[in-house]
Amino acid sequence: VFRKNHVLQKFQADLPNVLWVSDVTYIRVNSVFHALCVVIDIFSRKVVGHAISVNNDTALVLATFQKAFESRGCPSGLTFHSDQDMQYSAYAFRMHLREHGVTQFFSNPGTPHDNAVAEAFFSIMKREEISHNYYHSLEELEETVADFIDFYNTMRPHRKLHNLSPAQFEATFFAKGTNQTV
Repeated sequence: VFRKNHVLQKFQADLPNVLWVSDVTYIRVNSVFHALCVVIDIFSRKVVGHAISVNNDTALVLATFQKAFESRGCPSGLTFHSDQDMQYSAYAFRMHLREHGVTQFFSNPGTPHDNAVAEAFFSIMKREEISHNYYHSLEELEETVADFIDFYNTMRPHRKLHNLSPAQFEATFFAKGTNQTV
């Protein structure tokens, strides 16, 4: 049973760790495609977790979510939004979210705009980095992805964030004296 899409393409949050989105894309290493999963905090558009696997499965999205969840201090009141692919709708993943007090919502089937922030991240990454390279090893891909995400989070300006990077946007928010933690 899938929950109704309550995000409704309203990708906005006034605080960090309120709404996260996630998706998976494929990147080729030699002749083998690998799955890259990311989790993005809508507040700052920051990639808060990522993982790569030869398998696009529940283990991949579980590992990515857990990295993000722990890196952000195990936030409460979190909503997690993704498409309805089987790895996100798998019982094990839904139960993991529920055990951590996370509300899960899904995009409508066949509606990529319902997960536009994650889709836009992948489009930017492929245009600015992935399409310019041929990867010979998983280690090379992992290093390139980690470097790009670091660049994206710390240096790449976003119009939505008043031309600040996600890290700068969060730093500005926290400098205002809120008691939120990241």
